[in-house]
This record gives sequence, C-alpha cells and structure tokens, in this order.
Amino acid sequence: MPNIKSAKKRVRLSEERRIHKKHYTSTMRTHIKRVVTAIEAGDKEAATEAYTAAIPSIDSGVSKGLIHKNKAARHKSRLNSRIRAL
Repeated sequence: MPNIKSAKKRVRLSEERRIHKKHYTSTMRTHIKRVVTAIEAGDKEAATEAYTAAIPSIDSGVSKGLIHKNKAARHKSRLNSRIRAL
C-alpha cells in the first residue's frame, strides 16, 4: 500500500486507466473472435463482413495504445489470409 501522496494518486489513476481501456480491449477481441468463428464455420461472406468491422476496432486499439502496431498488422494479415483461403 503506498504511503506517499503521489504514489496513491498513481495507483488511483492507473486503476482508472485500466478500467477505461478494458472496454476497448474487450471490443477489439470480440470483433476478432467473430471473424474467427465465421472462418471456422466456413462462411466467407460473414467472415468478410466481420473482418471489415474488426479492422477499425483493431486500428483504434493501436491509436489508444492497447496493442503495438506490428501486432495489429499481424492480426489483420493472418485474418485476411485465412479469409482468402476459404
């Protein structure tokens, strides 16, 4: 438990940031999972629609600092290659 005033503030702010980022992280993962489930079902049209919905979510995760830009590029590339393989 922090004793210094600035340390207490950092704990409070980091918890607020964690809760705030949790929404965006959860949304991003949900969009990715929708693409994966559509791919596993073999539905190319649904997978393409879910992919187009997932791209802005992944990119916003990069701009908000949730994930690294290379990780976002890797996700997009792998999902796109799996859709094209259908």
